[in-house]
Amino acid sequence: MIDRFKLMVFLLALAPAARAAPADTLEVATFAGGCFWCMEEAFDAVDGVVSTTSGYTGGTVEQPTYEQVSSGRTGHIESVQVIFDPAVVSFVALLRTFWHNIDPTDGGGQFCDRGSQYVSAIFVRNPRQRALAESSKRELETTRTLAIVTPILPATTFWPAEEYHQDYYRKNPVRYRFYKFNCGRKARLEEVWSEPAGG
Repeated sequence: MIDRFKLMVFLLALAPAARAAPADTLEVATFAGGCFWCMEEAFDAVDGVVSTTSGYTGGTVEQPTYEQVSSGRTGHIESVQVIFDPAVVSFVALLRTFWHNIDPTDGGGQFCDRGSQYVSAIFVRNPRQRALAESSKRELETTRTLAIVTPILPATTFWPAEEYHQDYYRKNPVRYRFYKFNCGRKARLEEVWSEPAGG
């Protein structure tokens, strides 16, 4: 007679592999929204997102370090690279998550993090992503009457940040919550969007 418990464990172990999308069907999106720790948390909560990576993009220095980027002299912006399954979540849905986790009216940084390395931006990889990003931006400007300063830029080399930055909100939950609260992120998002902010 088959042990039902062992059979259930076996089937559950197979389930993730059965659901996993082939690598060649996945897509990449890159967003900058201030502290990359917070953007990882926001996108990780989206069904269909396979992985998120904190990193740096848009600058001139190869393999930049956090210290270099933090100086504001490399041209890089803290950003997050999102690998997603378009059969589960659309790029448009990711854009909605992005907008509602930033202050698109702030051109000097995001929340308590100030400087060019913390500004918001959408980095597009092809004409389709650009068209969708521009459409979503126009819609917000019309429906929310927001003076949006977030640029839509061509994607450049994405450099993953140091390992200690990856999944920081999971690895250091107490420190992360302390930072996020004191940075005023949630309060400002609720003010901008007039509704509770996700993440």
